Amino acid sequence: MSGHSKWATTKHKKAVIDARRGKLFAKLIKNIEVAARQGGGDINGNPTLFDAIQKARKNSVPLDNIERAVKRGSGAEAGGADWQTIMYEGYGPNGVAVLVECLTDNRNRAASEVRVAMTRNGGSMADPGSVAYLFARKGVVLVNKVGDQGPVAEDDVLSAVLDVGAQEVNDLGDSFEILSEAGDVVAVRTSLQAAGIDYESAEATFVPSMTVPLEEEGARTLFRLLESLEDSDDVQNVYANFDVSDEVMERLDS
Repeated sequence: MSGHSKWATTKHKKAVIDARRGKLFAKLIKNIEVAARQGGGDINGNPTLFDAIQKARKNSVPLDNIERAVKRGSGAEAGGADWQTIMYEGYGPNGVAVLVECLTDNRNRAASEVRVAMTRNGGSMADPGSVAYLFARKGVVLVNKVGDQGPVAEDDVLSAVLDVGAQEVNDLGDSFEILSEAGDVVAVRTSLQAAGIDYESAEATFVPSMTVPLEEEGARTLFRLLESLEDSDDVQNVYANFDVSDEVMERLDS
């Protein structure tokens, strides 16, 4: 899993500083709107909204944008779109399974953009259920090794989360990744907060139960596909069951 997780965090860091920052902001705002619509605008009673706002703030989304998204989603202000979540399934190069999570107000446009991105980058669409079984819904919390309060020790992270549902703590180089059942993600991040440990993000996501190892060329081809999918405004998240060694990741990053 290390290569898969490191690719996700590397991509996340690059997205914050490059020209796609606007797209990242739009996706984070959309998450907030949907969370407020589904659970109300009070963060004390809506942990999903709390985590969506935290993630947006960590990525420097302006506070007034966040507040307007909460108001639109909760109905306190007009203008919110009717977002629908749609999952598409497919295969990338080397038989890698790909799950594409869309949040869209136009199903036909979303389907068309996903299909075009797939076929132009060596992938193919798959029937519903064809690859979804290769992923499990998990809670994922990321903790930077150097937080706002200074260095974070792995032992401190372990002692904070092992009794509240954490299943794994993985070292990703610059951060720790804590995996749990999706329903335990709030307990995990709450326990970290109580221990004085700052976390980078906390969310329920799809984690592959088995992975396909890729060499450099296969990884490069797959990353082009994944980035093309994420370029679509309708695509919220892309998940794929690949693994890439640290050595290959370093060559690709350079």
